Amino acid sequence: MKKAFLLASILFISVISTACINNFAVQELNNKAKTFMDKGDYASAIERLKSSVDLDGSVFETQYNLAVAYTKAEDYANAIKTYNDAIKLNPNFADAYYSLAVCEENLAKDIISGNVIVNDDDTIEKAEETDEEDVQDKELSRNAAKMLTNLLNSSISDYQIYLDKGQNIDDRAYVEDKIKELQMLLAKNTVK
Repeated sequence: MKKAFLLASILFISVISTACINNFAVQELNNKAKTFMDKGDYASAIERLKSSVDLDGSVFETQYNLAVAYTKAEDYANAIKTYNDAIKLNPNFADAYYSLAVCEENLAKDIISGNVIVNDDDTIEKAEETDEEDVQDKELSRNAAKMLTNLLNSSISDYQIYLDKGQNIDDRAYVEDKIKELQMLLAKNTVK
């Protein structure tokens, strides 16, 4: 009995120690990421935050900050995925829905403008420099049109969730106008 108790105690202490070390490492990586973000070095911030998520993916702030870093780096596809991960951890944080909606809107507008290409397997890549007239004459692929429709619908929905969840929202009129703008853009670009 004493051996079992001793073994259980050792195991408990090692679990607690590991958790403390992980928390310290997560905090240290987050602090380094903030320093990189402040300097505008988003790639380095993203790497630190990804490492932090690998150590403990249950920390909302780390997920949210990683999504913000992706947003600042204009990597909207990864930002969208990461905002969704953060929202799963804290579904009541209204600003996460706003930030998610902004990324969905920006990616949709990048598809429309031809700044990104939607591949046949629904992956996204930056387009090479093109002449603006070529983009206007070019019709969207079926995958791109479908993704565009989904992004615009999601953006409208997430802006609305932001309005519904937010307390004392100063930019309510702006967001309501943004929703109307996106609804018009959706009507113009809907997959038929």
